[in-house]
Amino acid sequence: MKPYLTLFTAPKAFTDPHTSLIQHNAFRSWQALGDSVGVVVVGDEEGIAEAAQEYDFSHRPDVRLNQLGTPLISSIFELGRQENDSPFLAYVNADIILFPETLNVIGTVASQAEKFLLVGQRWDLEVLQPLTFSGDWVPGLKQMMRTEGELHKRTGSDYFIFPRACFQQIPDFSVGRAGWDNWMIYKARREGWLAVDCSGEMDIIHQDHDYRHLPDGKPHYRLPETGENIRLAGGRRTIFLLDDASHRLVNGTVKKMPLTWTRYWREFQNAPLIKDGNYAATEKRFKRLHPRLAKIERTKQVEMDRRLAESELGGN
Repeated sequence: MKPYLTLFTAPKAFTDPHTSLIQHNAFRSWQALGDSVGVVVVGDEEGIAEAAQEYDFSHRPDVRLNQLGTPLISSIFELGRQENDSPFLAYVNADIILFPETLNVIGTVASQAEKFLLVGQRWDLEVLQPLTFSGDWVPGLKQMMRTEGELHKRTGSDYFIFPRACFQQIPDFSVGRAGWDNWMIYKARREGWLAVDCSGEMDIIHQDHDYRHLPDGKPHYRLPETGENIRLAGGRRTIFLLDDASHRLVNGTVKKMPLTWTRYWREFQNAPLIKDGNYAATEKRFKRLHPRLAKIERTKQVEMDRRLAESELGGN
């Protein structure tokens, strides 16, 4: 059976018990989507090959790495794309639980647009035990999500779903670091594809975890690879949020995002970048609209540049 959707991911090593637990939960939820979804697990860290075999997922250990040994988004996307010729592709973080509605949402948007990017908000939930994805599992898990979980703020996204014709070229971003997920929304806007916020009709669960897997246990946004991601993205103005999506899905219809005052000024600021790729003009508008924030950003940028220069990535 030809897959309708190819889902690819780059998990962490399965050595930490809690990391292993939440990644197995995520994998079981993906498996429950059925035979129309093919899953590609990328990477060669401990336990990945065994997990892929357990769920009958494809395993691609041959991912390219940066100088610090972190897998590159460009390579992950390439390996996922090569697996088959499914009409739709998706990158999903390996701690994300998907619900069956995912496939319906893709079909709904695909019937209304040729080229698009689907993104959305997540629910954060502390999960300390294996979850069951058999029988009538959806209502119970959604109830737990809403009563015990917390809706994450509208910053980045943990899934990116798009037709095969989109995102054929991806910069060498580092996975698990900040910036690249925001660039995905910017790229869709820049190309004129529909960037569709599906938060209202597609739930996902992010299983909470710490940052012990990262160097020195630091959050990803404090690592030098985040600075390199932002550089590769073209600069801070390409850091688009969910509120920068062009459309949203409402009761099965793709509609333009509502024009609030906040959105009006945000669109005004970003118009030169979206329409003409003019970063300098957008930066100028940002400084005029947010002088105090621009000053704070300059301070942060100096520190980020310092970390990047001191890292093995600093020679790029």
